[in-house]
Amino acid sequence: MGRPGGSSERDDRHMITQERIDLLDRAHARSGGSELRAHIEALAPWFHNLNLGGVWTAPDHFLGDYPGDKFRRFESTLPADLTGKSVLDLGCNAGFYSMAMKERGAARVLAVDADERYLEQARLAAAVLGHEDIEFRQMSVYDVAAIGERFDVVIFMGVLYHLRHPLLALDLIHAHVADDLLVFQSLQRGSGEPADIEHDYPFEEVETFDEPGYPKLHFVEREYAHDWTNWWIPNRAAAEAMLRASGFEIESRADEDVYVCRRTTVPYAEWQEPAVYPRRGPAA
Repeated sequence: MGRPGGSSERDDRHMITQERIDLLDRAHARSGGSELRAHIEALAPWFHNLNLGGVWTAPDHFLGDYPGDKFRRFESTLPADLTGKSVLDLGCNAGFYSMAMKERGAARVLAVDADERYLEQARLAAAVLGHEDIEFRQMSVYDVAAIGERFDVVIFMGVLYHLRHPLLALDLIHAHVADDLLVFQSLQRGSGEPADIEHDYPFEEVETFDEPGYPKLHFVEREYAHDWTNWWIPNRAAAEAMLRASGFEIESRADEDVYVCRRTTVPYAEWQEPAVYPRRGPAA
């Protein structure tokens, strides 16, 4: 998942097969990178600005070296050695974080995105950078129960605000795939200072909800930043509260909008069923 910018429909001309990887390698050696550059351009636009053999995938990116610059601000908060560990990258986009986890020794990395074009970008990047053992799968975050396994590390970066049902997504991650660490990021708008919220309030209390630091989700009815997939944008208090409410204890605020969390119990779990979201309803 990530920012839109092109059709998600499959285009077989740009499918990354082993035969095409070999062709790209030979063409790269002959042409000084022109063939690789052409392939990168055919998969444009890219939201991850990656250096693939000296060719940047998004040289005019409005955030510059993204997500590389961002990752360098919080990478020290993540385990340096992931030897033997499993990682699920939900909303992998072009695969930057999947490849970063492989470079830390992760034994298994499953990279998931709903957009096949992003997955094609990620397959190309992984092939060029020598990470062909990353598994890529097209899937909605709402279907994570179908994966059928839990992971030591779940990466959920830049996805929440693109979802119509963000709390459900966090609940499903907790219920089905997170085993220990969750690395979470969301765009935030509104107050960056959480208010001091009481455990409960009487029905007559109304002024608390007007405080800038009260947990708030800003609903985007149409578009934000020319992007119709931006649906719910939390303030800082809401992002943190949603994590806690879904059963993730915040271990560190690794960057202004990045959190490293541990899976724990869901509040009020004794009074409610775990999140349930079938992949398909009953046959009509």
